[in-house]
Amino acid sequence: MPAFSWPPDPYILILTGAGLLIALVAWLPLAIRRLPLSLPILCIGIGAAVFSLPQVPLSPLPYEWPALTERVTEFVVIVALMGAGLKLDRIFSWRRWEVTWRLLAITMPLGIAAITALGTYLLGLPLLAALLLGACLAPTDPVLAADVQVGPPKSGAEDEVRFGLTSEAGFNDGLAFPFVNLAIALGAAAATGEAWAGKWFTQSVLWEIGAGVVGGWLVGRLFGWLTFQVPAETKLAKTGDGLIAISATLVSYGLTEIVNCYGFLAVFVTALTLRAAHRDHDFHFEMHNLTEQIERLAMMVVLLLFGGAIVSGLFASLQAVDMVAAVLILLLVRPLTGLLGLAGFPADRSEKLTLAFFGIRGIGSFYYLAYGLNHMTIAGAERLWAIVGLVVLLSVLLHGLTVTPIMRRLDRQHGRDPDGETPPPGFQGPAAEA
Repeated sequence: MPAFSWPPDPYILILTGAGLLIALVAWLPLAIRRLPLSLPILCIGIGAAVFSLPQVPLSPLPYEWPALTERVTEFVVIVALMGAGLKLDRIFSWRRWEVTWRLLAITMPLGIAAITALGTYLLGLPLLAALLLGACLAPTDPVLAADVQVGPPKSGAEDEVRFGLTSEAGFNDGLAFPFVNLAIALGAAAATGEAWAGKWFTQSVLWEIGAGVVGGWLVGRLFGWLTFQVPAETKLAKTGDGLIAISATLVSYGLTEIVNCYGFLAVFVTALTLRAAHRDHDFHFEMHNLTEQIERLAMMVVLLLFGGAIVSGLFASLQAVDMVAAVLILLLVRPLTGLLGLAGFPADRSEKLTLAFFGIRGIGSFYYLAYGLNHMTIAGAERLWAIVGLVVLLSVLLHGLTVTPIMRRLDRQHGRDPDGETPPPGFQGPAAEA
């Protein structure tokens, strides 16, 4: 074996890059905690720099890898949904979750309608493409919205803003699916002439939502019993292994998808049910920690590829009017629909404005677009990818640069310490060690 060879074996480069990526996953959130930066911004920048190198010939454009794009983004979202559900401390009830229902029942449908109208009348897209665009860009992303979500389980960091954005992101990634399926159903009906309304409503709305909720609850009950309630020597909590959360995620998603219902919705319901099985148990902290680490690593991979797609020509098909629409979606559509949904809600003005502003778009939008385009034929798919990519990039920059100062100011206004540290469960400080 020679003492030195160049260029290095690609396999060795991959191993080295993976090691550096894992180190960044662990270190970067701590390094930028008090800076007006976010981990997604840095990931996209690193990806753009890496894929700009002549030694990296790969073009990670999503429409050139349609099946892989759908599956990778799908995995990131379901892991994020499990993490979001596990860290919610608030007991589930219709009254206590009022902010969630408002954002889901009013804000999201209004957002889909507004973006569909923008796509049709401003961008000149066909109705099917505009509807798919609205379904992709209306939901708040559970992955990139981590900086405005609640803290780890039992941390107590659950004000109305953080709770609202976390619970909204958890549920709306499943409840946007009927609108994606509506675009697919309309496309199929246009090609075949068959009636679509009854089948769409019974299958994509009633069955897939209902079965997703029930299936997620059943899997959550099963894992809650196995984890916390079976005899002490055999319950899963005794393992201390947070991989149980990943197991619950994959089982919930897999079983519900097998019966053709919404796995995203099922995973979040599973997480809520698993948390409710023994709400104060410290094992939730272990499951959340591992879920968060896997989510962050997978998110960084996707965003590195997104940065690579940008420098590989993702925005080549953009038109000037598309840029105007992207700004309107972020600065007009979400804030206005958010405020309409929160009209009459008992929160102060600063909380409502923050809830309305932080409708972060991200990896969930990539998944929905990939799924939709893989199940229907739409002319100009590259332009749709460019528009969605631009909205996500602007959201990452806008919300990433403002999240730290806005959330810190909101904490101060409500008498909370923005620099307060959250100890792990069971930690009692130096006195306990003495």
